[in-house]
Amino acid sequence: MHWKYGASCTADATLGRDLDHLSEKQSARLLDPLFTTDSMRAIFSDRRRLQGMLDFEAALTLALVRAGVAPDESFKPIVAQCVADRFVMDVLAHEAALAGNLAIPLVKALTAAVAKSDPKAARFVHWGATSQDAIDTGLVLQLREALDLLQSELAQFSGALARVAETHQSTLLAGRTWLQQASPVTLGLKVAGWLDAIHRQQARIAQARKEVSTLQFGGAVGTLAALGEKGPAVAATLASTLELELPSIPWHTHRDRFAEVATTLGLLVGTLGKIARDISLLGQTEIGEVLEPAEFGRGGSSTLPHKRNPVGSAVVLAAAIRVPALVSVMLSAMVQEHERGLGGWHAEWETLPEIFLLAAGALAHMTHVVDGLDVFEEHMTHNLAATHGLILSEAVAVALAKHIGRSPSHQLVEHATHRALESGRPLRDLLLEDQEVRAHLSSAEIDGLLDPKNYTGSAASMIQRVLAEEKKNR
Repeated sequence: MHWKYGASCTADATLGRDLDHLSEKQSARLLDPLFTTDSMRAIFSDRRRLQGMLDFEAALTLALVRAGVAPDESFKPIVAQCVADRFVMDVLAHEAALAGNLAIPLVKALTAAVAKSDPKAARFVHWGATSQDAIDTGLVLQLREALDLLQSELAQFSGALARVAETHQSTLLAGRTWLQQASPVTLGLKVAGWLDAIHRQQARIAQARKEVSTLQFGGAVGTLAALGEKGPAVAATLASTLELELPSIPWHTHRDRFAEVATTLGLLVGTLGKIARDISLLGQTEIGEVLEPAEFGRGGSSTLPHKRNPVGSAVVLAAAIRVPALVSVMLSAMVQEHERGLGGWHAEWETLPEIFLLAAGALAHMTHVVDGLDVFEEHMTHNLAATHGLILSEAVAVALAKHIGRSPSHQLVEHATHRALESGRPLRDLLLEDQEVRAHLSSAEIDGLLDPKNYTGSAASMIQRVLAEEKKNR
């Protein structure tokens, strides 16, 4: 009895992955490369779903033997059959449609397969468990692997963001509020804001992984009654074998762990969507401050030869539109009946994997975009000068306020900006012509106030704090 979680299909692992990818490519998933990744699709493939449930059944057999519920001789015959490639997917799918879930035909097929070599051992297949135990725990194993993958890929993304933030700490561009130019910022500060948000997502994903890595095992109504007094011992060994936490009580109709994962990924995709929105807006023709990487065949148009479309941002924004609705399904599915839910549980089966697929695709696209981001500093400089000094009106008002008070200063500078807009003249000229302004500010001081690099506040120290956090996380 030396079986360990994951060992049931070790010899077939490479072949299984190859077959799985081949199967997916042969199916009608033409848009998968656009919206998700091969790695995440593999985790949530039919084969891996099946293998997760079979890993539960194999670990359950080990737990039954060690607790003295099943004889030692039942172990090898059952575990030998717990390999997904031994089952016919189409048959299971057909029977699941009639049974109401996948576990029922799978357990039936597993029992029949074991019975061919050892009828006595077949009696102990799925002993003490219920369909939901196998399905939920199998999904937990998939989620844990998927969250590990996201954590690894988020680390790559945060590294890409950190490089851009560090490189462009002092690169000036217009800050924008309500889509209008406000005051100067730096590209480093903008990207550090993105990075800081990603750090929070990393912490949330780590917490969600911890919470969801929990065994589901309760039998028909959550009492493990079929195992008598051996129930706690079987559960403990099962959890240990699968390297999962043993909960105080089964959670068949308490779906907060799965909902937490869904909402966590919803927040991640929303953050990626914010970044994509910023990049796509900065890449508009009239602004042109950054562009997605230029590659052959990327971002072209079927009719306009000159186009360089932000395809990465488009995919991320599409995910940000789709995922919230899927998260709402997971939240709605929390309201389940008594000891076993009707419909709510079923609603999770395809919804949660879909959230993962979209999140993985969005993250991959955004990492590629940021890692190869084209930055046009000359366009940033040009846009900073577009208002002829109006972008620094706050700097002038703050300086004047030290002499005449905040409200009078604001009114005075606001009047000067209105005249500048009406006349099309630079703000500097109008300030120099204003006697009250000149009574308190020299022309050299006005020039200094209207220099964007002198009005970025604490941006540099903020960037450094975020970069220090990134280094600490590595």
